[in-house]
Amino acid sequence: MADRTDLPLIDSVAARVFTIPTDEPEADGTAHWDSTTTTLVQIGGGGLVGTGWTYGAAECASVVAGTLAPLLLGRETMDVAGCFDAMVRAVRNSGRPGIAGYAISAVDVALWDLKARLLGLPLHHLLGAVRIAVPVYGSGGFTTYSSSRLTEQLGGWVHGQGIPRVKIKIGQGAGTAPERDLQRLAEAREVIGPSAELFADANGGYSRKQAIRIAHASAELGMNWFEEPVSSDDLDGLREVRDAVDADVAAGEYGSDLHYFRRLCAAGAVDCLQVDASRCGGVTEWMRAAAVAASFGLEVSAHCAPHLHAHAAAATPNLRHIEWFHDHVRIESLFFDGVLDPRGGAVHPDPRTPGNGLTVREADIAEYRVR
Repeated sequence: MADRTDLPLIDSVAARVFTIPTDEPEADGTAHWDSTTTTLVQIGGGGLVGTGWTYGAAECASVVAGTLAPLLLGRETMDVAGCFDAMVRAVRNSGRPGIAGYAISAVDVALWDLKARLLGLPLHHLLGAVRIAVPVYGSGGFTTYSSSRLTEQLGGWVHGQGIPRVKIKIGQGAGTAPERDLQRLAEAREVIGPSAELFADANGGYSRKQAIRIAHASAELGMNWFEEPVSSDDLDGLREVRDAVDADVAAGEYGSDLHYFRRLCAAGAVDCLQVDASRCGGVTEWMRAAAVAASFGLEVSAHCAPHLHAHAAAATPNLRHIEWFHDHVRIESLFFDGVLDPRGGAVHPDPRTPGNGLTVREADIAEYRVR
């Protein structure tokens, strides 16, 4: 047996915050924004560096530097599970959901990337790959978009890149514009044609009965994915909508631990469980959440951050797809070399490059750093 004292130790933990403007103002059913903030975490050990990130408030970096880094420095790089448990215990009194959980997620992603690089393995092979192609769906269609912008974006995905499934935002103004929602769904169907899948995300903007009416009114359009028709906190409401509509109901993107995911599954609230590794606890909790979903006979779908999820998704037997989210694709393409190509409707994690296959483009991101 090898002497464990020979294993490399974590010798650096750094977190930086960046804010990137959107290419135009954006909105969904319950929020508006014109920029996205990300915390980039890099962890060093054994002469290599692992990278992780989360799309959360700038305060995430303070949690990494003040609470998590002191726990990690000097620990063995191979012991990702031990690091994860130590981080979760450390935020017990401050609360794991939200900023602390986002910070843990970014660190965990970086630890897995570092471990895979030290072992000379692509992350999906370290985790145990079950597929070489990871299905994606194009995601955007913000409620602020004009008809021409919606046509350009959806047509680019379906006809330009061959992505056979796309999602738009509805529930405008917390459900106060249902006629426009239905009009935009009809426009989307016309653009993508009869064979592509049409998804919709209300971001919790509707009431229960309103969501059911929208689903029935759009039935002829073939909408087959209805994301957060009501608030994801309303498990009874999600189940009521799920029981009443033909479209698959999805939720879970705000989940922060296994107990949340189990409650969502046990309530019969979803047809597909959404999990966000940049929020729930990184790769470690993603794999556990997927196992919870599998125990209920459900598939999982990755919420946003496609390059953060690609390798874990390739190692998840009950995966449905990952979200090729417009904002995060822009940011990740700006931040990293080695980004993936979704043409044909799937991405293929590189089997020859260690870790997550990404390299930070320092010169290109410096201007966005929040100091």
